[in-house]
Amino acid sequence: TTTTTTTRSENRFSLLVHPITSHHTKNPTTRTTRRKMLFGAARLSSTRATRTSSVVQCKATSNNKGGAGAGGRKQQLWSPRQEKVLVSPLDALNKSDAITGLTLESFDGVSEVTTKQGELHQIEQAKPSESFARKMYAEDCEAAVNRQINIEYSISYLYHSMYAFFDRDNVGLPGFAEYFKKEAEEERAHAEGLIEYQNKRGGKVCLGALMSPITEFDHEEKGEALYAMELALSLEKLNYEKLVGVHRVADEAGDPSLTDFIEGEYLEEQVEAIKKVATYVSQLRRIGKGHAVWDFDQSLAN
Repeated sequence: TTTTTTTRSENRFSLLVHPITSHHTKNPTTRTTRRKMLFGAARLSSTRATRTSSVVQCKATSNNKGGAGAGGRKQQLWSPRQEKVLVSPLDALNKSDAITGLTLESFDGVSEVTTKQGELHQIEQAKPSESFARKMYAEDCEAAVNRQINIEYSISYLYHSMYAFFDRDNVGLPGFAEYFKKEAEEERAHAEGLIEYQNKRGGKVCLGALMSPITEFDHEEKGEALYAMELALSLEKLNYEKLVGVHRVADEAGDPSLTDFIEGEYLEEQVEAIKKVATYVSQLRRIGKGHAVWDFDQSLAN
């Protein structure tokens, strides 16, 4: 059974619900439906009481300070901190039902790194001239990155020579000059990116000597514009081939970090560069030499 007490005070109310356990009640759940007047309006409410060992009390704000409810029991506001949720062992999830055929062992990282051959011992024995960050970085990968740095700088050097050639007053093609200047800066940025990666992995950067590039790009049949652009296309293709070689070395050495770096930062961009320069070569072959080259130069400048 359920006893319900409604108290009105200055248009405010307090509702107390006290489930009472009776030895004569066979059904633990009873339903009581009654019509009440709430704020001057008739409403049909349904109260459901369930046999429980605790008393749930809900009290709205009231000016009454009596502090006593039905049966003389002291009224208390319900607080979440007073609630305790108990889960029956039968309702708990059996771990063997969720994970089967798998044994999880604890990982003791401290014991693993403090062994005689552990990482801590290697760091302590490292010389000041050696990198503390180097880990699983093969010497073949280090050498391949250094070779690619030299290749990027060499191509940048040659593009700088093209920039200087087309910027001459007797050549007068500023669009080509600006284009090759940007390409030279881009190749230099590629070399610097490889240097940063080499230092990040704990390798040593070794810069090689650069061969002096050619300074004249005149061609009697093709003209200087088409000849220089075909030379640029061959350099871009060669650079792609060299980058694939670095990727192959990294793959053979089992270095996923280096392979991902080459793929994400260089190979895709190199493919796009080859496509762009190949389009320029095709257009320059169509227009030939003469006044059309000046128009093409203006398109590069814009």
